[in-house]
Order: sequence, then structure tokens, then C-alpha cells
Amino acid sequence: MAKTLREELKKRRQFASVEQEATLAVLRTSDLLENRLARLLKEHGLTPTQYNVLRILRGAGGPLPCLEVASRMIQVAPAITRVVDQLLALKLITKTQAEQDRRVYILDLTSAAAKLLLELDQPILDLHASLLSAVSKTDLRELIRILEIARAGILES
Repeated sequence: MAKTLREELKKRRQFASVEQEATLAVLRTSDLLENRLARLLKEHGLTPTQYNVLRILRGAGGPLPCLEVASRMIQVAPAITRVVDQLLALKLITKTQAEQDRRVYILDLTSAAAKLLLELDQPILDLHASLLSAVSKTDLRELIRILEIARAGILES
């Protein structure tokens, strides 16, 4: 039987509300998932944020403005410039100024990044499957549905 969040955190008192408990449960689970993902990515010289940028660029099928990449991030990266600089140093992306607007920078994948992403595809899928293997597909779909409702409520407020 899985431990409750209260047991896991060794919390003596009840949570102040079910909303508080749910929020902390999501945050705790997110942290555990991200730590495992970070461990795998570290073996390939990447952080989760860097990987997210590379996946966005690959998914777009071509170059994107830097701010467009930032808007598609899983976790908002306030320092997108730093992440871009890191990926440039790793020679995983290119950055060019847009001709129409010199304030806009366009990002694109290098062939090295495309190759790295291909190498990571199956290990990442395997990790996802492994981490959530204790949860049924039906429950995962329900979790996705509930989280979509929660995100919509947060974005509307």
C-alpha cells in the first residue's frame, strides 16, 4: 500500500484543506518525476529545461523565434537567454537574428541535437512507462483530465 503524503512528509497534523493537500501532492510528485528525468538527462549532458527547448524545436519542424520557444515551455523559464546560451555552447542549437526585426532571434536545432534527441527518445519513453507503471491507463487518463481542469482554472484566475 502506498504511503499517504502526510506519512511521506512525516506530518503530524492534518493538512489545512483538501486543496492544500492536493497542491502539495502534485508538487511532490512533480519533483520526484523531474528528479528521475534529470538523472537520465544528466547522463547525456542536458538539463530538463535544455531538453524541453530541444524537443520544442524538433516538434516545430523548423526554426522558431526565441520568445515562441519560451512560451511553449513545460516550466516557464524566466532566463530563456541563459538556456539558449548553454545550448549554443553545447553546439546543439543555432541562433540568428531575424531579418524583419533585428530584436528577434531565431533558434534552430543542429544535426548533433537531432541525433541526441533520437538517442534519447526510447530511454525517455521507457522512463515514463517505468515511473508510472503502478498507475493504470484508465487512471492516467483520468489524472490527465483532472490536471487539465486544474490548469484551466489556474489560467483563468
